[in-house]
Parts: sequence; structure tokens; C-alpha cells
Amino acid sequence: MREVDYKNYNSIALAFMGDAVYERFIRERILRSGKTGADKMHRAAVRYVKAAAQELSLREMLDDLTEDEQVVVHRARNHKITSKPKNADPLTYKMATAFEALLGYLYLSGQSERLAELMERAAQTVENN
Repeated sequence: MREVDYKNYNSIALAFMGDAVYERFIRERILRSGKTGADKMHRAAVRYVKAAAQELSLREMLDDLTEDEQVVVHRARNHKITSKPKNADPLTYKMATAFEALLGYLYLSGQSERLAELMERAAQTVENN
């Protein structure tokens, strides 16, 4: 099996994976917090996974990213949008996609400790704002 250089992988594919990884992380966080009821859990999750929250989280950590991580973010942020975002302006949407691509890259490249660190940091950023 050939080794894949995930930092040069398709940005949308990385974001697709990162979205799923972050959603799972947030859902587990909410369950551990003791919230019950589908509506309460859903509203709690949206607070973390909406584009504006992901953009804020990424902006807070940009200066602390490795060179490879910055390459992934830059490529994803500059990827041409082919559809109109529903609940965010185009720049916020691009930054949120870059955040998700970063998480997807870390997940697929097996960097689980770094992935956990950045997801925890993102969650704390949302909770503190």
C-alpha cells in the first residue's frame, strides 16, 4: 500500500472527514456534560460546530500551527466555493472549511494527540466566548 501525503490531499475530502471527527468529539463532550433531550443536545452541539465558531477557533490557533498544518489550512481556505453557504458569509465559510480540513488531515495522518489537543482548544475557545 502506498503512503499518502495528506497535506496535499483534496481539501474538500479533508474537510468532509474533519467535520465528522469534530462532530463526534463534540457529541461525546455534550453527553459527558450530562445534557439530555435531543433538542438540548442538538442546540448545544450547534454552538460548537457552526461556521462562526469554527472560524473563531481556527483564528485563535493559527499562530501555533505547524508548517504542514498551515499548508493544509491555506489550501482549504483558498479552495474555490462552488455553492452559496446557507448560514455564513463566504469568508467565514472558507475559514470553517479550513478548520475542518485541518482536523481531517490530522485524523487521516494518524496524529491523534495533536488532533485531540486542537479539538479541545477549539471547544474551550467556544466555551470562553
